Amino acid sequence: MHAILFDMDGVLYEGEQAIPGAREAIAWCRGQNIPHRFLTNTTSRPRRVLVDKLAALGIAVSVEDILTPPVAAASWIKQHIEGPVALFVPELTSEEFAGLTLADKGSEDVAALVLGDLGEAWDFATYNRAFRLLMLNPNAPLIALGLTRYWQADDGLRLDVGPFVKGLEYATGREAVVMGKPATPFFAIALEQLAASTEKTVMIGDDIRGDIDGAQQAGINGILVRTGKFRPDDLEQGIVPYEILDSVAALPAWWRQQGW
Repeated sequence: MHAILFDMDGVLYEGEQAIPGAREAIAWCRGQNIPHRFLTNTTSRPRRVLVDKLAALGIAVSVEDILTPPVAAASWIKQHIEGPVALFVPELTSEEFAGLTLADKGSEDVAALVLGDLGEAWDFATYNRAFRLLMLNPNAPLIALGLTRYWQADDGLRLDVGPFVKGLEYATGREAVVMGKPATPFFAIALEQLAASTEKTVMIGDDIRGDIDGAQQAGINGILVRTGKFRPDDLEQGIVPYEILDSVAALPAWWRQQGW
């Protein structure tokens, strides 16, 4: 193995607390000069905020080390879309779409619609506006910033963007263009950045579907950790991880055992 992809929420931290041993695991990875990227479906904050959060937890990374769905989506839009784009993302996240033509909130003419995790900002009027824009513009793609079902917050599990994407797919009869995990193109972008091959890369994640199954569908070995959103019944879903670790803290010792 010569490259590692790390999920962030649930692997490096839970809420505002670092996973014990995460800082040391990342330091080990850097000390071994193992190429790596941090992959997250977080769409509520831009990368610079994530960099600051990790720094506060003792994990130093750069913006370029992090791959998020908004970054991938903005790149895809620049290549494929001409015209105004309707953003359904938190205001901070909209900065990742700088340089694109953005639709006014009252406009009904859009060339594409981007759907991210609005969290508690979702209400019926906002969700219905997204539905109406798609119905009024049948050629406008629905660009989903991931299909994550839920995540582990300080107060318990919370719905992520996936259920909202699926609702719009059902209502409009069209399929979303997915720019986050578990979509294979998202993993492919990370591998391209690292110049790494699928068979020599591992993905460390807490989500049996988004992280592990998504990575393995892309040809990458998925290592499941028992932190974050992990639940014992995840192991009854018919998805077999390459390995299961108690947490990312166990990664260095496990890696050495493999003789890599």
